[in-house]
Amino acid sequence: MASSIEIDVWQGEIAELEVDALVVAANESLFMTAGAAASVKRYGGDEVERAAVEQGPVHPGSAVATAGGALAAPYVIHAVAVGHDRLADPAVLTAAVRSALAFAEPLQLRRIAVALLGVEHGAFTAPEAAAVLVPALVAEARSTQIESIVLATTHASEARAMTEAISGAAIS
Repeated sequence: MASSIEIDVWQGEIAELEVDALVVAANESLFMTAGAAASVKRYGGDEVERAAVEQGPVHPGSAVATAGGALAAPYVIHAVAVGHDRLADPAVLTAAVRSALAFAEPLQLRRIAVALLGVEHGAFTAPEAAAVLVPALVAEARSTQIESIVLATTHASEARAMTEAISGAAIS
């Protein structure tokens, strides 16, 4: 189990990161149509989306894993943090994190990159999502062999929200 976890905030294309797995937001049908998921599909290939969709539909708070296709990351974890109802539910976001990190042991993940889950369709604001996401990630990762988490953001405002959530969380 990880004794300490390195956490970094990175702004850019999550699909370009060289980690063991990318965690991106998904909808219940698992089509990769928006945000970080669309970037991952663009870089990784249609086979990433096909592999995800074959496992769906799934419920909010769950996650599925696929191969990474042409990505540097060998795996993509598709986490459903917001349902079709588009409600901002911290319990669903936390459950999605738990479901995503449940793949750490079977996939032997040490380094992961996580998109800002929960902001899809405007359900959570970036600060609201980060305030739930960061503590949930830290709590779940502590019981795994994960050593490093990159919090991948697209916009400077998201990076600020993640940085503020890190400073507010008990991380060591």
